[in-house]
Amino acid sequence: MGILSSLLNDLNYGTVFLLMLLESTVLPVPSEFVIPPAAYHAAAGNLDIFLVIVFGVLGAACGATINYIAGYYLGRPVIYKFANSRIGHLCLLNQGKIERSERYFNKHGMVATITGRLIPGIRHLISIPAGMSKMKYWKFILYTMIGAGIWNCILAALGWYLHSIVPEEQLDDKIALYMESIKSVIFVLVGAGCLFLIIRWLIKRRKRITGEK
Repeated sequence: MGILSSLLNDLNYGTVFLLMLLESTVLPVPSEFVIPPAAYHAAAGNLDIFLVIVFGVLGAACGATINYIAGYYLGRPVIYKFANSRIGHLCLLNQGKIERSERYFNKHGMVATITGRLIPGIRHLISIPAGMSKMKYWKFILYTMIGAGIWNCILAALGWYLHSIVPEEQLDDKIALYMESIKSVIFVLVGAGCLFLIIRWLIKRRKRITGEK
């Protein structure tokens, strides 16, 4: 934790990349305390906001790839065993969380690798069922980078905005406060999007059945 705190206190493009890589694996590194502070410093002229987002997305893609490879080659029994192990619990993992990410992936298909990147508790685990399902890697990494790009842009916009209204010593508290509202909005938008896709699929299915008759 001392190393993690040091990295969080010394945000630059390299540490943003590394922390977002870790956040996309199974380690409990919250991205909301990486990208917004980095964007806050960018607003102060110490970093470039575009590069903060780019390195954040690249880190997320590399971390997600690690989970994808684990899911692809290790399979469900080994993944569950690790999640239920002492090390897994130290990483805040358990079998229930893995199963929840699997259900989300199975329900929403490949698009889950985009929307899943926006949902807390699913975001860093959605790559595992993608690997277990043998999803094509180029599709996986494309959708992952789209989802990570959207998420990082949201976080960067928050950090940039907070620079104009709060001093740095209050930044963490304000990020936590605003993130609750952002998460609620994202849940609603993702839910609405999924509902739209389901309704569209049902309409197409009905038309196809009617046409066949």
